[in-house]
Amino acid sequence: MNYAEFMASLAKGEPPHVFLLAGEESYYVRRAEEAILRRLLPVPEERADALIRYEEMPPLDALMESLETAPFFTDKIVVLVRDAAIFRATKKKDGDEDAPATKDTAADALIARLADLLPTTYVIFTLDTKPDKRRKLYQTVEKYGRVLESEPVRPWTVENWLNGRLREMNRSMHREARTFFLNVVGIMPTISLEFLDRQLEKLTLYTDKPQFTEDDLRAAFSEMPEVSVFALMDAVSARDVRQALDLLARCRADGVHFTVLLALLVRHVRQLWQAKRLLMNRTPPKGLGKIMGLHPFIAEKLGGHAKAFSEATLERTVLSLADADYLLKTGQAGDELLEDVVIRLCRK
Repeated sequence: MNYAEFMASLAKGEPPHVFLLAGEESYYVRRAEEAILRRLLPVPEERADALIRYEEMPPLDALMESLETAPFFTDKIVVLVRDAAIFRATKKKDGDEDAPATKDTAADALIARLADLLPTTYVIFTLDTKPDKRRKLYQTVEKYGRVLESEPVRPWTVENWLNGRLREMNRSMHREARTFFLNVVGIMPTISLEFLDRQLEKLTLYTDKPQFTEDDLRAAFSEMPEVSVFALMDAVSARDVRQALDLLARCRADGVHFTVLLALLVRHVRQLWQAKRLLMNRTPPKGLGKIMGLHPFIAEKLGGHAKAFSEATLERTVLSLADADYLLKTGQAGDELLEDVVIRLCRK
């Protein structure tokens, strides 16, 4: 189950005795782990006696011993195993495809124990990647416990996280501020919820207003290179050549490497081109997001900008950026080549 479903289930009824928190988004894994510990061990002082913690997968005999430990000063034992590699998918070696599976008595014993844990024992496994769902061990945890699938967040799904986090903070965002946030996130090469969470916390220190405005976000996020990069793409879309060149210079001064700017410019121009072709084929503006894999707000805005460009201009720009990529990487040109591409793209 996903994070929202997992947290909702945790608040209902008696918790199961075994959990697996697995996936690439560490933010959800960490928060789910904290929530389970708060549910099982609500008094922090009890954790010293009740919590057995492993920072990596222990030998199976040591883990079995921990699972069979009786509580002494508390009413339960909680075993936390981080980086539980036993749930990882393993690659078969050449020639092993047809080899009969070897019997792993230690793993079989663990499976049997997880299916019938002591009433006083709870175990939490965490893993920073997808688990192997074909394994009997995974299927046992799924049957007798609860599994969190912590999928990485994408630009078109991050709004669900944002809405939940704003509710927790008792804050809201103006529509323009939300669009700005989603645009900045869309430029990030990878989305780290840990990082975004810290940025929102910083925003609460910047203003105590119940509703964040775009100006609030711009001021609080001003040190993020993505903000200048987003502003650059926005200026290019608006064909504001003076603003685009100023922002290009700022991005380079902030240390944004030319390869990053090239990649983002190529993506942006391709998106403008795709949006233009979709609109020419009578795709409604509100339907662009689903086809393009973008948030509807962002895709609709992109479609509005795309109308101002000819297909020929966008095609020439993609080819120019490909040439610029080669010349910059081979040291045959400098930032002036990027400036030239931006000027020609913005020319009306």
